[in-house]
Amino acid sequence: MARTRVSSSTTGYGASQIQVLKGLEAVRRRPAMYIGDTGVRGLHHLFVEVVDNAIDEVLAGRCTKIDVVLAKDGSVRVEDNGCGIPVDKHPEVKRPGVEVAMTMLHAGSKFGGGGYRVAGGLHGVGVSVVNALSEWLEVEVRRDGKVWEQRFERGKKVGELKATGKSTRTGTIVTFKPDPDVFETTEFNPETMTARLRELAYLNPTVKITFTVEETKDKQEFHYKGGIAAFVEHLNRLKDALHRVARFDGRREDVEAEIALQYNHGFLENIHSYANNIHTAEGGTHLSGFKTALTRAINAYARKAGLLKEKDPNFTGDDVREGLTAVISVKLLNPQFEGQTKTKLGNTEVEGLVSSIVYEGLSAHLEENPSAARRIVDKAITACRAREAARKASELIKRKSALEGTSLPGTLWDCSERDPAKSELFLVEGKSAGGAAKQGRDSRYQAVLPLRGVVLNVERARLDKMLNNEEIATLISALGTGIAQREGNGNGNGDDSETAGEASAKLDLSRLRYHRVIIMADADVDGAHIRTLLLTFFFRYMRPLVERGHLYIALPPLYGVQNGREMLYAHSDQQLQEILKSSGKSESSVQRYKGLAEMSADQLADTAMDPEKRTVRQVTIEDAERADELFSILMGDKVEPRKDFIVTHAKEVTDVDLV
Repeated sequence: MARTRVSSSTTGYGASQIQVLKGLEAVRRRPAMYIGDTGVRGLHHLFVEVVDNAIDEVLAGRCTKIDVVLAKDGSVRVEDNGCGIPVDKHPEVKRPGVEVAMTMLHAGSKFGGGGYRVAGGLHGVGVSVVNALSEWLEVEVRRDGKVWEQRFERGKKVGELKATGKSTRTGTIVTFKPDPDVFETTEFNPETMTARLRELAYLNPTVKITFTVEETKDKQEFHYKGGIAAFVEHLNRLKDALHRVARFDGRREDVEAEIALQYNHGFLENIHSYANNIHTAEGGTHLSGFKTALTRAINAYARKAGLLKEKDPNFTGDDVREGLTAVISVKLLNPQFEGQTKTKLGNTEVEGLVSSIVYEGLSAHLEENPSAARRIVDKAITACRAREAARKASELIKRKSALEGTSLPGTLWDCSERDPAKSELFLVEGKSAGGAAKQGRDSRYQAVLPLRGVVLNVERARLDKMLNNEEIATLISALGTGIAQREGNGNGNGDDSETAGEASAKLDLSRLRYHRVIIMADADVDGAHIRTLLLTFFFRYMRPLVERGHLYIALPPLYGVQNGREMLYAHSDQQLQEILKSSGKSESSVQRYKGLAEMSADQLADTAMDPEKRTVRQVTIEDAERADELFSILMGDKVEPRKDFIVTHAKEVTDVDLV
């Protein structure tokens, strides 16, 4: 076959068309490549990068105090008492070290290992990326007996580094304001910032961290001498623990590992993993090593103690992790993270090293604490039996679907659209409301699944009981994804290797049949209860679905106001009064909707189902630890935390349903 040679002259494409982005231009042109996205998560990544630089000073043994301030103007100030960023001129680029760090990608003392043995900001792009994506950034360095200052705007310096005073102290202050031209929002969430600062204080017991929010004048201090053992106690404070926190650590080659764990009477695992203080939300090799060693050590002890007989099968990873809360922290010289956002550790050598440390430490702990060890094994035995019952329940669901010739439940009113991206599923409270929703929907792309009775509280139910619940089984079948059987707040996604041949249930979002799952419950107290029960299920067993933005809540109105031919809707008593006041018509009639079933199909479509008119809210997870805590408080076994929560927040309630 003849080939046609195309020259640059014929296409108009030559060297002149190649763009060369200088300095930090590439960051501003493609910010998502460096911080993940330009939404809320990317915004908070700026804060994380600056704080991580201060924490690196702690790891180097040069910093004991970090102060963070969220100012009224939306800027963030991070101050540490470390040694201060170098201000002398760099021998190659002939610019002050602080300016090089702020304006040049891949420039830092963390590459060669000379300035830091262990560090979290390892890519050398952190603070320069923050500078590039900020409307302005100011840095103040106390070093060599002087105070040095320099200002930057959108990554470019607006003045030279200057000595502005004298100081006997050392340290660095970085103040930055995110650029509204880059980010969808520049409003920081204090709770998200608090969560990160708290976990850093647990991971680094030698540092004291303060956080001040100027708008509310709220000031918090974080300093935990107990380290990660205290972290586990904090995570388990709303649970009934089976034993005292077990803590052990060790070092292999250039890897240091510190582990703390404790079992509780609950059914979910809650594992947090860190590498050089970076929260590895997607786990990695250190988590895999921990899981493998945990399963091996408990099986070995159970065999040796005669708690597992010769004919009994070994425990699986799911069995030994039921009710487990653990924190894994590793420190290593050259961590390999997946991407700048550092969500997964990839060093292959770490898995075996961590596994060895955990196996030896946990085995010794079990031998030295036989009563606690017996309780842990007994819990694994119970979990094993429940897992077998859950397997049988799952097989029953599959056989029933096969006999009926379809994998979809009979109570589901499906839509005709087969593209999941164009389809949405309404989860409706009650059969009557489901009927109204069926009439009011657009059957081309809207499906309706009525849920009868009160949804099971999965916070207090073991997996086998949950799968035997008709409504939960129907919901799982309708969505088509399966569930993450042991997913808690941490990294327990079931995607890390444990023992050979072990099979764990996986949540497969590629099989999700509807990309918008909308909870539509009554606009009263009972409806709020149904929503909370469903949210508990999704957070505990389908959290990735929530994290990917597939879950929504419909907001049907509480009142309907008829003004002649016009119908107005109010979602609260306050909105009702505003409507009545603005209408000024004495003939206005008000209808109170006690439930969705009291609305006509047209009204329901107008207020909660028609994309052009409805009000829905997307469910997001900004602070997973706080969400985990709230579900434990509201839906868990302990009464006192729930009572305290209600008393504390009673005055914040805006709408009380007394009808």
